[in-house]
This record gives sequence, structure tokens and C-alpha cells, in this order.
Amino acid sequence: MKIDKITASMDGGVKIEIGSRKIIKYIKIFLIVTLVIIEAVICAQTFGNLISDYTFFITVACCVALTGMEIVNAFVITKFVAKMVFYGLDSALILAICVLTGNSFMSTIYCIVLTQCYISVEKFRDKTILFGVSCGIFSVSFIVGCIINSQNISELDVITGLLFGLLALVIDYIVCVFLLKFYKTNLALTAALKEAGESRAKLKNVYEELTQTKVFEERNRIAREIHDTAGHSMTTVIMQTEAAKLLIDDDPAEAKNRIISANVQARNALEQMRESVHLLAGRVQTKPLKDEVEEIIAATIDGTDLKARFDLDDVHPSAEVYRFIVNSLKELLSNGIRHGKATAFYVELKGGDGISLLVSDNGGGVSDDVKEGFGLRGIRENAEKLGGTCNFTSEDGEGFEAHIFINSDEGVAE
Repeated sequence: MKIDKITASMDGGVKIEIGSRKIIKYIKIFLIVTLVIIEAVICAQTFGNLISDYTFFITVACCVALTGMEIVNAFVITKFVAKMVFYGLDSALILAICVLTGNSFMSTIYCIVLTQCYISVEKFRDKTILFGVSCGIFSVSFIVGCIINSQNISELDVITGLLFGLLALVIDYIVCVFLLKFYKTNLALTAALKEAGESRAKLKNVYEELTQTKVFEERNRIAREIHDTAGHSMTTVIMQTEAAKLLIDDDPAEAKNRIISANVQARNALEQMRESVHLLAGRVQTKPLKDEVEEIIAATIDGTDLKARFDLDDVHPSAEVYRFIVNSLKELLSNGIRHGKATAFYVELKGGDGISLLVSDNGGGVSDDVKEGFGLRGIRENAEKLGGTCNFTSEDGEGFEAHIFINSDEGVAE
């Protein structure tokens, strides 16, 4: 995984974004600047201790060449093999500088050059190979330099200098590998935290969208619950009061009975509304579905000229299917009375492989395809949500029929 930026948040809420490549670039520039400073010191010493006319100019030329190759190696060369070739040329230039000026800065220059290589090389194995080769080249270069400048150097000084130089290379290798590992781990953690933050923000947005969807679905469910319950009951009350209005002059006693029946039906409607609220709140329905269906049919035809036949099995659906069957029956009866002007109904409730509800009436029907309003569309959508099916059929003058089926896996209570 490549990481391009580190994001740091300060106390004031200001964000600083620094590209990781820029950080590496700044480190390389710092190392080259340090190398130039050391080379300037070496050249100054050579100029002050002028051995011959050409020593100073050769030293300056070697330093300039070394700096140029380091810049190319740091910012242009990317392949490991090519870097090793350039490192070999760098070692030759370092050896030439040390032969001309002595071994006083040899290990320091090696460490700078190696640090450049460690930064550019990705694999730990390649870093280790580079370190091993460097130790060998440094040892040979140091010994050659000591032999050429052997007039004032003892064997103990050679051994001591070599050991200190190798120790510097070892320390440089350990520090570079550790810091680079720490740096890359920090980058990975920073990227992971950033990704986690982005994922958290996305999850929060998704959660809010789901919450809004759930609220919308719950509103629709409550609206349909009220629509089915109140619509059915009010339809029955209206029919009874309309009948009472027509009978009040010719048959006051019957009109009175119709008004009393309407009053009872209105009270039942209020009780049903309370029951619906309890069901929406999660209260468990204890009345068997068969008994509930019988009561709905009885309440619909009571005090009216409506007729109804029914064939009901004793089925045991889940609470959700129970509410769906009850509300669907109320809606279908109300639709038959209001829109179809039906005077007779047939209701069938069957079990078996699933739960089946069939409601048909003798209303006017429709000549074209059935147009689903709020109530019928809600019945279909709820049936499909429960994994079931819903079919509406009708012909002009032949009434209306609805068949709902919920399979046993969804419909039967555990």
C-alpha cells in the first residue's frame, strides 16, 4: 500500500498535510547538503596543507563528482542494480578523496552515502546486502588509504580506525533500518486511522439513511394500520346511519336499532383503534386469528343488509402475519362496500403449506385492470415483504376477488 500523505491535526483544528514523498525528498536534500559541507571542510584542509599543485584541484573534482553522483542516485536512479553500480563508483571516489587527504572523514562520508541508499532501497534483504558489501569495500578502502599514507600511522591506529569506522557503519545501518521501519509503520497506522475514520463516516451516513428509511417505513405501516382499522369501522357506521336516516319516518323503531348498532360499531371501532396502537407498540395478540376474523365479519354485517359466508381454519400465524391478515380483511371488506357497492361477501381462511386468505364480493367490479389505491397497494407490498403473493381479479358486473398467500416459513408462529 502506497501512502502519499500524513495528516496531523493540531489543537486549533488546523490540519497539516505533508506528503511522505516530500519528507523523503527533504531528508535526501539534507544528506546531500551535509555531504557538501564535509567536502568543503576536506577541500579547505587540502588547500591549507597543499602537498602539490594538483592535489587540491583533484580533490575538488572528486568531491564535485561525488556530489553529482549522489544527486543522480538519490533522485533519478530507482533500480537496485543501478544503485549498486553508482555506489561502486561512489566508493571509488571516496577512496580517491581519502588517498589524497587521509582517512579522517572516510567513515562519515560512507555513512552519508549509505544512508541515501538505505532510504531509496525498499526491501530489507537489499539493505542488508548493501550493508555487507559496504563493510567490505570500506575495509579495503581504509587499508589502502592507510598504506598510501603510512608514514605517520601505526598498526594500532590502523586497527583502531578500521574498527571505529566499521562500528559507525553498523550504527548507521541499525539506526536507518529502525527509523525507516518506524517511519513506514507510522505511515501505515496513519493511513489505517484515516481509512477507519472515512469508513466510520460512511457507516454513519449509511446508518442515518437506514434510520430515515426505517422511520419512513414505520410511518407507512402506522398509516396503513389506521387506514385499515378506522376505514373499515367508519364504513360500517356510515352504512348503519344512512339506513337509519331512510327508516326514521316509516319505521322509527328499526331506525333506532340501526342508530344503536352504529353506536356499538363506533365503540368497537374505538376499541379496535386502541388494539391497533397496542399492537404497534409490540403487545402480543392473544386472540386466535379465526375468532378475530369472525368478529370482523360479524361487526361488518351487523345492523346492515349485508350477507356473508365464510370458511375458516384454525391457523396460528406469527404476530406480523396476524396483523397483516386482519388489516387486509378489513380493507377488502371496506373497499367492497364503498367502491363496489357489494351486498354479499365470501371469506375463506386456510392453512396447510401456508396461510391463505380469499375475499370475494358481488360488487360492481371493474371493466379494466384493477387500479391499486393506497389500501390495495399496501396489501400487495406487505404480502411481498412477508415473502408471499397477492392477486386481485375483477370483471365488470362480476364482483371483486382478492387472494393472499403467505408461505409456512414466514406465516406460522414458532
